[in-house]
Amino acid sequence: MRLNTRLRIVLLELICLLYILLFVYAAVSKLLDFENFQIQLGQSPLLSTFAGWVSWGVPIVELVIALLLLVPRFRLVGLFAAFSLMTMFTSYIFIILNYSSFVPCSCGGILEKMGWSEHLVFNIFFAMLAILGLSLSGQQGKNWIGRMRPLSHFATIFVTLLFSVGSVIVLFLSSEEIMHHENPFIRRYPQHPIALTHSVDLKFNSYYFAGYTNDRIYLGNYTDPLHVLHMDTTLQHRQTLKIAFDRTDIPFRMAKVLIRAPYFYLMDGTVPCVFRGNIHNWKASIELKGSPYFTLAEPIDSSTIAFRNNSGKKGEHVLGVFTSNRLSKVHYTPQLLQKQIDGIFDTDGTLQYSKELSSMVYVYFYRNEFIVADKKATLDYRGKTIDTIAHAKIKVAYLKGQTVRKMTAPPLTVNAHTAVCNNLLFVHSKVPGRYENSTLWKQASIIDVYDLNKNVYVMSFSVYKIDNKELHSLFVTSTHLYALIGTELAIYELKAMLKNETKSVGRKKP
Repeated sequence: MRLNTRLRIVLLELICLLYILLFVYAAVSKLLDFENFQIQLGQSPLLSTFAGWVSWGVPIVELVIALLLLVPRFRLVGLFAAFSLMTMFTSYIFIILNYSSFVPCSCGGILEKMGWSEHLVFNIFFAMLAILGLSLSGQQGKNWIGRMRPLSHFATIFVTLLFSVGSVIVLFLSSEEIMHHENPFIRRYPQHPIALTHSVDLKFNSYYFAGYTNDRIYLGNYTDPLHVLHMDTTLQHRQTLKIAFDRTDIPFRMAKVLIRAPYFYLMDGTVPCVFRGNIHNWKASIELKGSPYFTLAEPIDSSTIAFRNNSGKKGEHVLGVFTSNRLSKVHYTPQLLQKQIDGIFDTDGTLQYSKELSSMVYVYFYRNEFIVADKKATLDYRGKTIDTIAHAKIKVAYLKGQTVRKMTAPPLTVNAHTAVCNNLLFVHSKVPGRYENSTLWKQASIIDVYDLNKNVYVMSFSVYKIDNKELHSLFVTSTHLYALIGTELAIYELKAMLKNETKSVGRKKP
């Protein structure tokens, strides 16, 4: 036997052995840490929606290819399969590095220690080994590829290459479409979209976010409604302001202050009353007369307030708009909130207003739905949060001759707290999705982000508990996220990947 023939046989055996070791090791590593591997795949920009079958399919395919390479009779098929799979892995990493909005991790074993660029080089090297193995196998002339002409041999490898790359591209495009428009309750957690910069103990948990202007955040206090605390993002310059209010005949019970520069509003829906002042002198001197009773309110402009009250049929929740000019006007839109059970508890939620989009946003507490309407309370569209709870899971009892309603069991809260910044809706979700780490949910509050322009899910991130207290309110600006956690005010800087999502704020129909 000639030396070059022996060398070809030895090289072919070595290539097959390397692939066998690689695939067996990688498959066993994935299966031994299967739950974590599946969670990592669930965060992949390419494979999120296919994580269920891919998490099982990849290690099984790797073991099958290793078995094919082990048996000389099936070695050629094994080499083609190895080349195809390694080409898929290479394409996956190339897309991750060049076309993905974030870089996840879904490797196993020692490969997890590699950086993505090193992993790309590693995969290309093994793909070239597979091509060499196919060439060496063809030179033996004992199989169908050995009987091919050189051009046909090259064409077969090239077709395999195109098929493998094309399959990954199709997976990527399909996964992106499903994730954004038909999300099967799979969250994506990019690496560090926010970063904690400062925090301060406010000593009391009665503070709430009143507004933001001139790079300063304003906090109101339910127990001391005429005092407003404001500070900058470094927490170095803090000051308490007192609102000048001369009226003593107003029986305030639930007064609240909201700042929408250059105005501030002193409101109490139980009276009801709305007073307006200027933040330059902090005098609540102008009354917006004709205000209806309300349970939630958001200023739209100097004389217009979006509100929710219980003026609907049988005292059910209804949204509306109140305008106080020369003639006060209250416009109700009972068609916006949709009753499922009782019209009160099942339609409870949060009300926000986006000045940039000229839109009011109402997010239900107990179902996976939010409403976007214009500043006249005309419906724009009904959006869905990514969880699967479409019907409120609450139980209501009617007492005192059907005049009093109470919940008879703790409700399942879906969306707890919300904030709107430009075109983005931030929702504090209370329901874990698929392929999620249970430890993370014990340690942090999960925030889901939606693009109101496109009516699509964007990403999720975590806000970690402080002293085992979780987030109970949030406020977002174009540069920072503010969170009230217990008695702490925590300030997080928004990173580029999140800031970039707020660039286009023109109001569009999704």
